[in-house]
Amino acid sequence: MDLKNKNIFITGSSRGIGAGIAIKLAHMGAKVTITYGNSKEHAEKIFQDLPGQGHLLLPLDITNEDSVKTAVESALAAWDGKIDGLVNNAGITRDQLILRMKKEDFDDVYMTNLRGSFFTTRLILKPMMKQRQGSIVNISSVVGSMGNAGQSNYSASKAGLEAFSRSIAKEIGSRGIRVNALAPGFIQTDMTEALSPVQKEALLKDLPLARLGTVDDIAESVAFLLSDASSYITGHTLHVNGGMFMN
Repeated sequence: MDLKNKNIFITGSSRGIGAGIAIKLAHMGAKVTITYGNSKEHAEKIFQDLPGQGHLLLPLDITNEDSVKTAVESALAAWDGKIDGLVNNAGITRDQLILRMKKEDFDDVYMTNLRGSFFTTRLILKPMMKQRQGSIVNISSVVGSMGNAGQSNYSASKAGLEAFSRSIAKEIGSRGIRVNALAPGFIQTDMTEALSPVQKEALLKDLPLARLGTVDDIAESVAFLLSDASSYITGHTLHVNGGMFMN
């Protein structure tokens, strides 16, 4: 899984799973973007600690097409017009039961999780098509397949992202570009660390591997899908969930 000298554009990479992906790819020799919205200070710390050279720190409002265009153009200018990989990781939740969910709670999740990926994919496909190579990884979620009470907006956005991935994979496969989705299960993050022992026990009882996933579990899988080791895989959703969902 050699990523040496590959240029990878990552959204939502200033914290959590996105930051873990960026750090892993940088350790594997890739040049990566650390993009941030309202967390510039945290993004700067991640950026400063990255191994290697050629990385970029970019402001990005994934819901704003002009902001996305500016960030992508900045990356292309810095990397001599070459982007080898795209990781659409930026995402939010606005959990609420459907009868209480506000229109803006649905719209915000859709615009960030799905429409934002449309913006980045459309822009970055252009240089990839000229190169006749590239790999796109869209970060979905296990609830995109299972559904989850109180997350109808989030589940729908992630299921849509998987369908989006399959459709684009069919459109541009002949150009040597692959598009896949990766669906994490429950991953150890600040959010899961805040759960009580009783809540954690309830989560683990349905997991055949009897543990929460780690950020590194996800980052390793993303690295695989970006690398030439997965050169004959496209239009696929890779579930990384400890057996919580099996398809």
